[in-house]
Amino acid sequence: MITLRQTINYGKKYAYFSSMGIGLGILVHLSYTILGFGIIIKNMPYLLDVVRILGALYLIYLGIGSLRSESHSIKISKEKIKSYSLKKSFMIGFLSNLLNPKATLFFLSIFTSIVSIDTPFYMQSLYGFYCILANIFWYMLIANILSKKKNMNLYNKYNRGIEITIGLVLILLGLRLIILPL
Repeated sequence: MITLRQTINYGKKYAYFSSMGIGLGILVHLSYTILGFGIIIKNMPYLLDVVRILGALYLIYLGIGSLRSESHSIKISKEKIKSYSLKKSFMIGFLSNLLNPKATLFFLSIFTSIVSIDTPFYMQSLYGFYCILANIFWYMLIANILSKKKNMNLYNKYNRGIEITIGLVLILLGLRLIILPL
């Protein structure tokens, strides 16, 4: 929603800076997730299963929330607000991600699906680096797509279907983590 708001109100360049701020926020979450998670699973390996199941349940919860969400149209602003800085866009992205407790739960649930006791630290770091870059580029792509009025109208037309698809994918991923652990 941050990227969407930045794109609509200020333009895609500002949304790009918000995307980079979101990426830096993810770096903070991933840093303490990887470091703390590594220490915990070395001392209590059974906790990996507990965290994996809790993470899976969280993904299912997010999926159900997506299925239950109401469809809202997004209004496109014709005039961009001029008195706004790139630094402020970056900080909005960074702080919104850093202060979001759901981000920690989300990355912890994802990490438990790809990390085991035997996963070396450098591989965990590469996974984290991939998450950061994938998120930055994803939000930049969203800004690029939604900066075009035609695409925003298509989104408004099909947003309910998009929410249902996202919800089902999250639920299926959560169920897969419970039924078929890696």
